[in-house]
Amino acid sequence: MEKRIFGIETEFGCLVRDPDLGAIEEVVEAVKDYAFYEKRLGVIDLHARDYAFEPARAGGFLRNGGRLYVDAVGSHEEYATPECTDLDDLVTHDKAGRAILQAILDDMGLSERVSFHNNAIDHFGGHTFGCHENYLVQIEDRFFTDALSYLLPFLVTRQIFAGTGRVGGHRLTRPNSKSNIMAFTEHEVDYVWVSNFYGVEIDPTVDFQLSQRADHIVKTISSRVRFNRAIINPKWDSYYSYSNLHRLHILFGESNMSEYATWLKVGTTSVVLDLIEEGCAPQDVELQDPLDTLRSVSRDPSCRWLVRLRNGKTISAIDLHRRYLAAARKNLHRKDPQTDRVLQEWERTLNDLERDPMSTSDRLDWSAKRSLYQQYIHAEGLSWQDDVLQSLDLEYHNVNPAVSLHAGLEQAGMMERVTTDERVEQAMTLPPDNTRAFGRGQIVNQLLLSPGVRYVIDWDAIYIERNRQLDLKNPFHTYDKEAARFLRGVG
Repeated sequence: MEKRIFGIETEFGCLVRDPDLGAIEEVVEAVKDYAFYEKRLGVIDLHARDYAFEPARAGGFLRNGGRLYVDAVGSHEEYATPECTDLDDLVTHDKAGRAILQAILDDMGLSERVSFHNNAIDHFGGHTFGCHENYLVQIEDRFFTDALSYLLPFLVTRQIFAGTGRVGGHRLTRPNSKSNIMAFTEHEVDYVWVSNFYGVEIDPTVDFQLSQRADHIVKTISSRVRFNRAIINPKWDSYYSYSNLHRLHILFGESNMSEYATWLKVGTTSVVLDLIEEGCAPQDVELQDPLDTLRSVSRDPSCRWLVRLRNGKTISAIDLHRRYLAAARKNLHRKDPQTDRVLQEWERTLNDLERDPMSTSDRLDWSAKRSLYQQYIHAEGLSWQDDVLQSLDLEYHNVNPAVSLHAGLEQAGMMERVTTDERVEQAMTLPPDNTRAFGRGQIVNQLLLSPGVRYVIDWDAIYIERNRQLDLKNPFHTYDKEAARFLRGVG
């Protein structure tokens, strides 16, 4: 594939500090409504996209081509970036989602009483929520299983640079265990398609680990995601399908605050998909036990990150990545400037991780966190088990730049950046100019000026009234002229 479409979906944690505001479910609904009805950042869905998970008015498409909606399972505010084909654009639009949520809280006068967090774990409640990645791939159904044998080792070990870091750990247990800290909700939608339940208990043996979600992943592949969390959720649907290309939906991702880590995570994953599609992925990378490796790499305090391959040999996760990198150097060198830049940064980061893992604290989330927390522990005479460390862990991910620990590092010039504040602000309302999100954004803007017009908007098609339809089948096409013709007479 000459270029690739990718996007990120992020479920945000919500902390309501003032009980007078009501339950979390009420707050996230109010924030969503304010975005569409007051701030007019987009047009809300008039139809039910899914009667269980996304009923009518649960969210809608934004002026920037992305989506904002309430995920019914867990009642999380969720933001999906518009389709991107440029990594810098993706990082910018991903960060724009956080800026949108904080701007809404500011406008509503709630910034002191409510906060959104770009994290993936509830330390004391035992819950985890996701940051999912979507990639347009050229992998036919009959080759999907074979392809995963080359992709899974990479996904399991990319946490050495993509992990967001976490204080402490969890163990899965029986739901009725006395040490279970996870309460079950009263909402039926939380249990649609659930075939297995588990409880969660705090694991006091872990001080710090690379991944927030590794302790909660129980499957490599699964279509049922609640209590059956997997690394990959196979989603073959029309929204990201074009010609013989399909959407690969990766569940095991985490919400990076670092722009660089987000950029490298998606960039290297795209490179590995290139290798798989072209039939030149390294052959000696299969893991003996992917799920056990996921947890052992995350929890290794020595940062040696040893993994056992299917052939019985043991190597480091860094050396495993060097095998992918070598294959990419051989087969993808000079494919395009973006790929060359990814290969260069991949190698640079692997070299630094091998030399001194903490030397990456200027660009990776987990090492930035670990360095920051170690300094605090030393200065205050604390231990990793003190509750204040859990609070610090949460505040690193606060989307409010006025209080976020990550934003503080960024503002002090201690974190490498990929984009700028100006570009992020523009991306709150402007879509990428090289994918179908551009045409969709034009139509959303016009609909905001045309009250009373009935519409249905989806990723791959837009309908107005009963007899007007614009198909957006090609995600690489901007649909600029088509959108202009489609909108004639509207308003």
